[in-house]
Amino acid sequence: MPVAVMLGTLCALVALTPRPATAGRSCGDTRQVYSDKGYSLNTAPLTQISGEHLRLCPQDYTCCSSLMEETLARQSESDFLSAMDDSSQFLLTTFNQRHRKFDEFFRELTDLAEKSMNQMFTKTYGRLYTQNANVFQELFVELRRYYSGGSVSLGEVLAEFWSRLVERVFSLVNPQYQFSDEYLECVSKHAEQLQPFGDVPRKLRLQVSRAFIAARALVQGLATGRDIVSKAAKLNAAPECVHALMRQWYCPLCRGMPTLRPCHSLCLNVMKGCLANQADLDAEWNHFIDSLVQVAEKLEGPFNMELAADSISVKVSEAIMHMQENSVATSTKVFQGCGNPRPALARSRRSPKESRGNRRPFRIYSPEEKPTTAAGTNLDRLVSDLKERLRPMKGFWISLPHTICNDDKMAADVTNEDRCWNGQTRGRYLPDVTGDGLVSQINNPEVEVDIARPDVRTRQLIMELRVATNRLRHAQAGQDTDFMDSEGEEGSGSGGGDGSERYNDDWPGYGPYSPPYSKPPRNPPSPNKPSRTRDRLANKWNRANQGGRGKSAASLPASCHLHLFPLCLVLSLAPLWR
Repeated sequence: MPVAVMLGTLCALVALTPRPATAGRSCGDTRQVYSDKGYSLNTAPLTQISGEHLRLCPQDYTCCSSLMEETLARQSESDFLSAMDDSSQFLLTTFNQRHRKFDEFFRELTDLAEKSMNQMFTKTYGRLYTQNANVFQELFVELRRYYSGGSVSLGEVLAEFWSRLVERVFSLVNPQYQFSDEYLECVSKHAEQLQPFGDVPRKLRLQVSRAFIAARALVQGLATGRDIVSKAAKLNAAPECVHALMRQWYCPLCRGMPTLRPCHSLCLNVMKGCLANQADLDAEWNHFIDSLVQVAEKLEGPFNMELAADSISVKVSEAIMHMQENSVATSTKVFQGCGNPRPALARSRRSPKESRGNRRPFRIYSPEEKPTTAAGTNLDRLVSDLKERLRPMKGFWISLPHTICNDDKMAADVTNEDRCWNGQTRGRYLPDVTGDGLVSQINNPEVEVDIARPDVRTRQLIMELRVATNRLRHAQAGQDTDFMDSEGEEGSGSGGGDGSERYNDDWPGYGPYSPPYSKPPRNPPSPNKPSRTRDRLANKWNRANQGGRGKSAASLPASCHLHLFPLCLVLSLAPLWR
């Protein structure tokens, strides 16, 4: 080989070889960066000095004093926590905003449903409704209490509503009789056997329970996601982690090379060691995200909250119409079981205004007449936006080291493997990148991690995720985990159906099959509500039914029959609505 070529090659190799630091080299660049971070230059050397005093960085010639090394170690921890905040900000913002939007939407839907019922019933029955509006108001009070997280059984709430309603309507359709509270208790006690409202209570229970359970579970799940991210992102870096962060980010500064970034693989090993516990969240986190998406899809499909809230007034009006149209048969059975009531006292003549009979019977309102949106949006739009934002969150905790190290301010690009900081000097980083999670850090070359001591707070977060995921999964089947012991004996929960049950024909696009109705058992009365004595007349009811027809049943006037009944109803005595 010609001598000139050999000399050229030798010069090139020398040029690429890192030159050892020597005393007397200027520390101007280091001092400038240190000052820009707001630190005093009183302890910063003007030129490189011997590095025997250093505890974290290589003990070569350096531009850092002991105090500077300690200060930069604290700065590296601050930078790390700031990077965690920046990386998790998308998650926090998404959970915060979507929680607020869905919560506002569901609350306004409930308000609109109550307003719709109030308008519809006031327009139809006027004072006959307004005098008894408390029955309907109490239903919405309890629905809101359930949605807000109260210990409320939806099955019990709806059963109580129908129980109170049947007493009011039964008095109204039999104005020629006077009923005692005890007699009406007998009517209410056997309402399930009589089915005065037909199949409407079962349908409404399925629709409302499933929708409210899913809505509450979704909003609670979004709040849980927000809290988990907030807790997991605000960690206390262990001393071993801080030392590794200092070595990769600020030791180049002490060596007088402030623009040199750590090698990408070095950064990954440091971050995987520092975030080992967070990576262990990932499996449960992914299950949680999947469950949120699935509940959201149920809410825009078979458990549609808009349709359920909007159907309350329509279904109640259907129920009352059914009882009106079948009042003769229902009353006959009641008189057989509960006995003949006392005739009503003579009533004063009604005013012409009240006797005009111009009230219309309850009717089904067309979709154009009913509210279709709330909170300035609609459910399809909300769910679509949520799913679009949730799906990229899967794998977040596993990918967090890559997210941080892919920032060009934190580490060198993967294509720059030969001209990056390898922990000692400029050059290629040779160790392999470790795996994810606590156990995989046993051989981490950068961070010493005690794999025998899992982080207690991380284990608590994993348990919180499991509880939230379990609640969401039950909500997908229309079940509320808070009431499964008392109402889930038949696998129905508050929602009245397990995951295999097909949906009834009230929902567009679903088959005509309606599952058999099973009325949820009534829980014991709460202390603030007086108990209802329903057993006194039960034996009499059973004896009457066992003995055939029993006493002759009282009948309604002919003018109150079938399709003419709504007119007769209005002309009857309004004060009988209690």
